[in-house]
Amino acid sequence: MDWDKLRVFKAVAEAGSFTHAGEKLNLSQSAISRQISTLEGSLGLPLFHRHARGLVLTEQGDILLQTTNDVFNRLQQVQTRLSDSRTLPEGSLKISTVEFIASTWLAPQIGKFHEEFPNIQVTMLLDDRVVDLAKREADVALRLQPADNSDLIEKYITTINFAMCVSKSYLEKHERPKTLDDLKNHVMIGYPPNTQTPFLKPNWTFKRLGIDINNNPKVLLINSMHARYATVKSGNGIAILPRYIAHQDDDIEIIFPDLEIPSVDLYFVYPQERRNSKRIAVFKEFIFTYMQNT
Repeated sequence: MDWDKLRVFKAVAEAGSFTHAGEKLNLSQSAISRQISTLEGSLGLPLFHRHARGLVLTEQGDILLQTTNDVFNRLQQVQTRLSDSRTLPEGSLKISTVEFIASTWLAPQIGKFHEEFPNIQVTMLLDDRVVDLAKREADVALRLQPADNSDLIEKYITTINFAMCVSKSYLEKHERPKTLDDLKNHVMIGYPPNTQTPFLKPNWTFKRLGIDINNNPKVLLINSMHARYATVKSGNGIAILPRYIAHQDDDIEIIFPDLEIPSVDLYFVYPQERRNSKRIAVFKEFIFTYMQNT
């Protein structure tokens, strides 16, 4: 089978239409249609059901797509291994991490990394979910939970401690809470239930304080740590934030500093098979050197 036709078939199967596949591959709809018809003719089997609302894979098409994906994934793995074998650190480096780690800690430092290694193109993928490194969704990950896969190498970076934070402007408008029970009368910011979170039990404090987050007008739910920080900074509520964020901002004050809030460990994670990658090695050294100097 022709590789070009398989590439077109894969794009059509993922897009669900000739038009969208053509846009992705920069080919006309008629060219895409001809490629698929030729492939179906050579196999003697229909690969798609044609419907007015789009294309649906036949049983035979589904089998071919699974095999095509396997082949393309293997080729990508080979390409990655060949790239990793280079003597000099160059090429692309995809880094997966949660949004608040990137925006408040990693992004401000990435310019220094690029100055030191200008031939590495960095892509930061911000996602609270755990990406699949084995499927090359990213090259490395900075995670807030330990790896549960023996095919991954994990290195402890640091522990992130949390504190209850409020802005000075909020305290100017509202009476300072003197006891934990007083917090029930203030606007408290938390994570929406049943959503993807960057670490386990982000609403632990609400349970500790006995605050019900359901149908509670005093509770503001935001599924972004950085947005929670922005909300606190603008004087619109009280939230649990990483202590390092509070220490960097003179407008933010920590209240109830002795309140014990579960900490979270940050890990540097990458696949075992990428242990010889020069790009990953220099990035790992950059991160750990930075941590030692702060």
